[in-house]
Amino acid sequence: MNVGRLDVKIKRVCSRKRSRDGLKTRLTPVPKRRGGVGTPPCPAGRRTSSIMADTPAVYCSDSEDLFGDYDSILEDSSVLAKLDDAEQDERWRAARGDAADERDFTALRPPKGPDRRPGEDVLTDSILTDSVLTDSILDALADEPFEELPASQLQFQEEVEGKVKRSRLQAGDKTSTPFRSPRGTSESGPEPNPEDEPKSRARRSVAEQLKRTMLGNAAATPAVSRTAVMKEAVVSEEISVAMRAMETVSAVTPDLGPFFGLPSRVKDLMYKLRGINSLYDWQETCLNLDCVQQRRNLIYSLPTSGGKTLVAEILILRELLCRRKDCLFVLPYISLVQEKVRGLASFGLELDFMVEEYAGSKGRFPPVKRSNKRSLYVATIEKAHGLINSLIEIGRLGDLGLLVVDELHMLGDGSRGAVIEMTLAKVQYVSETTQIIGMSATLGNIKDLQTFLRAENYTNDFRPVELKEYVKLKDTIYEVNPKEEDCFRFSRLLNYKYSSAMQKIDPDHIIALVTEVIPTHSCLVFCPTKKNCENVAGMICKYLKKDFLQHREAEKAALLRDLRDSGSGSVCPVLRRTVPFGLAYHHSGLTTEERKLVEEAYSSGVLCLLACTSTLAAGINLPARRVILRSPYLAADFLKRSQYKQMVGRAGRAGIDSVGESILILQDKDRTLAQTLVSAPMENCYSNLLLDDGKGLLSLILSLIGLNMTSSLDQVQDFLRGTLLSVQQQQLCVRRSLQEAVHQSVELLKEKQLVTAADDCRGPTLRVTQLGRATYKGSVDLTYSDLLYKDLSKGLEGLLLNSCLHLVYLVTPYDMIPQSQPDWMIYYRQFTLLSAAEQKMSAAVGVPESFVARKAAGQTVKKTVNLQVVRRMYLALVLISLLKETNIWSVADRFQLSRGFVQTLLSSSAAFCSCVLHFTEELEEFWPLRALLTEMTRRLSYCVKAELIPLMEVAGVMESRAKQLFNAGYKTLTHLANADPAVLSKTIENLYGKQANLIVASAKMLVNEKAAVLQEEVDELLLPPADLPQL
Repeated sequence: MNVGRLDVKIKRVCSRKRSRDGLKTRLTPVPKRRGGVGTPPCPAGRRTSSIMADTPAVYCSDSEDLFGDYDSILEDSSVLAKLDDAEQDERWRAARGDAADERDFTALRPPKGPDRRPGEDVLTDSILTDSVLTDSILDALADEPFEELPASQLQFQEEVEGKVKRSRLQAGDKTSTPFRSPRGTSESGPEPNPEDEPKSRARRSVAEQLKRTMLGNAAATPAVSRTAVMKEAVVSEEISVAMRAMETVSAVTPDLGPFFGLPSRVKDLMYKLRGINSLYDWQETCLNLDCVQQRRNLIYSLPTSGGKTLVAEILILRELLCRRKDCLFVLPYISLVQEKVRGLASFGLELDFMVEEYAGSKGRFPPVKRSNKRSLYVATIEKAHGLINSLIEIGRLGDLGLLVVDELHMLGDGSRGAVIEMTLAKVQYVSETTQIIGMSATLGNIKDLQTFLRAENYTNDFRPVELKEYVKLKDTIYEVNPKEEDCFRFSRLLNYKYSSAMQKIDPDHIIALVTEVIPTHSCLVFCPTKKNCENVAGMICKYLKKDFLQHREAEKAALLRDLRDSGSGSVCPVLRRTVPFGLAYHHSGLTTEERKLVEEAYSSGVLCLLACTSTLAAGINLPARRVILRSPYLAADFLKRSQYKQMVGRAGRAGIDSVGESILILQDKDRTLAQTLVSAPMENCYSNLLLDDGKGLLSLILSLIGLNMTSSLDQVQDFLRGTLLSVQQQQLCVRRSLQEAVHQSVELLKEKQLVTAADDCRGPTLRVTQLGRATYKGSVDLTYSDLLYKDLSKGLEGLLLNSCLHLVYLVTPYDMIPQSQPDWMIYYRQFTLLSAAEQKMSAAVGVPESFVARKAAGQTVKKTVNLQVVRRMYLALVLISLLKETNIWSVADRFQLSRGFVQTLLSSSAAFCSCVLHFTEELEEFWPLRALLTEMTRRLSYCVKAELIPLMEVAGVMESRAKQLFNAGYKTLTHLANADPAVLSKTIENLYGKQANLIVASAKMLVNEKAAVLQEEVDELLLPPADLPQL
């Protein structure tokens, strides 16, 4: 019988191998299974499993013999159960010394009444140890007619009787009933004689012989009567009914297996795909917490690299597979979302759920409703908020069983923290069944977050690798020890000879510190600025020995070729000089593709050192044996405690290093501040809804009214009682009360014509306007919503369709304008290359040629011109050049901009274009723009030739990799989804096997997602309407 379809695993309960006490089945009543030992009750309908139990449950796969080791099916009165009962009764009789008692075994049940042992429970206590049947039991079984047995069992019974008779002739009247413990030691009676052991092994229990004979007879047609065959058919049907009943029970029971309630197949996949064979103790403890088992909210805090994400992934899999609910995983950065989508795609393919990416311009609002599959949405903070809004609007938030937020402490991180707070507050307000799990760094006011989320907290200081923190003053290394009076304890002196020239170039002795670990081990050097990263990497190379060039020389040459391909023939001069030595820099000035190549090379050991900014510590996990903090400053600001801990937390690679080291380089003037830094408590986390004159609160109230969650001031106040702002209002609402802030926000929304108030019998009723609805559904910043509306309206009056420039200008992000500082000569040169129609359009939006020419000539411009519009047009010229050439390097060189800035501009424009598209969908007058913006979003998202776009839809595939795949014959998504990873890794240069597996898995998941969308549309089209008129 195939039970794999429902992911149901059958438990084996074998009387010969394990006691029933040690293996309580999922069908055993809860009180009996727990044994009444202080285990807190779980909610109704829920079963939990712990791998910390003394005797783990054993499960068989659906391909194994279902009769194997069964004593009964659903505890019915089967033959095997009768045999077990008979065995138990014989042992009990032998234990009482009543060997002469000729008990009637006709009923095959233990005695009832006063002779029954106290507390005897046939279901859970009947079999205490492994055993073999005694001859007396066989005699007793012989007393009962087996007329009702199936034919194969009748034949087996006759064979058994013959064997018993022969055995008695050989052994006389002697019988033996050994009681062995699971370890094989005798629990009662004399120790067994080793010489007799072969005989005892040769003797098999009736249950085991019955199984063997049934399997042997399965292929043969026994010569039995028609009546016997009919009886056997009836028994088989009863077994089938029982199995179907067990399938039904398992399908609605959350606990499906031994791996924290998950099938053992998940544990096998963890080892196959991740190499994880066991969990850390804290992970097991966390997964077995009462609040986790009972699906209450939880915040758990651990140091960096402690393994927090694995716990969240196990909980997500349990929600998807056991409770059949969708999940949302919120991550702070696009790169982390893409990495997680790639990593979980293989699990989705194996376990039959969808993994959907919501980052940048990707993501469908509302998500597709799937009838037969569950979905895991992996989203950035902003996309997660939009997703939750769309689910609330269509009434599907109840389908979301679990919301996991990584870096929960980012609640205190400016406007992005406000978005996280809005998302969590809405989920708690609308859905009582959605569980919230937050992963956070250690915070000083974690109790505020607990109150906000109505969550429990689990904290542990576990690190897989020991971290030793040091500081360096001049040429002396001190160990950080907060218990010391000045926090620093002398450790050692640097042992590296510096020439006078080196001392001038490297006064902080960075070369001495890094050469102690590289190239054998890895090292990260955190620098305060982007330029300093490049300078440090270049400086170290000058003084490294030539031996460094020979370390993994071929792989470094391949990396340089990949970097050259990604730049269409161009390579950064700094990287060209540093990569041969195994060094590189890492900051936002690199393109997305360059960063990915550098990160992969560092992870695989091709690069042994990265000079990087602090953004690396907050992003993808790249640990190192030694972490060096070049300065205690980030730009001009002294480090915060949380920033320091995040950076030093990268020290120590689990499974590779036995210890991790961090060294903070100090000057004498910073010693006092550094002592405070290394010993201070963690910072507190505060709500940001009132940041920037309450911009977050404005956005929240607008969406609450638009989603029909609130329609009056009182309801808004009621909602806000469930926010972090409400918890912290005594600290944050000093100048004005929360009630005053709400009232002022509503009035401001009315002024902006985003909401209206209509009086009725119950008082003023708040309603959102069409502009207000477009604003919150497009996730448009309230600061720019009215400006965007005016620009789009003006654009429709004379939209230029023979060029993309006008449309590109309309989707150039407003928040990038402050970073635009035009070079007027370059501006004028590019302006003169525009067509006459494009120049006319530019003048129409407010940038005439005369103005640009006068600025380029250095003349004074008397005519008033909006510089915001001028700067925005300059950025639009950069974007239009990119769309024409698709070469970031050449465009960056032409406009004298860093390629990293150009890359950021491109990705920001793609995301903003998606927002503008959703904005126009809510306003009927902008219908002509919808089709144009859909295509523009696609072009800005990939900015490559059209033939490469299908390949670049796969998470993690960049332009150079897409070109390699296309040239190798993998021209479509279907090609890639059906590729053999082994062939792929051999065909594509510098593509490792693990990367090939991830790419193929991601492609398959994307194909499945597209197919599922089409199938849902077909099903909906063919479904008869519910309101079809009837006669």
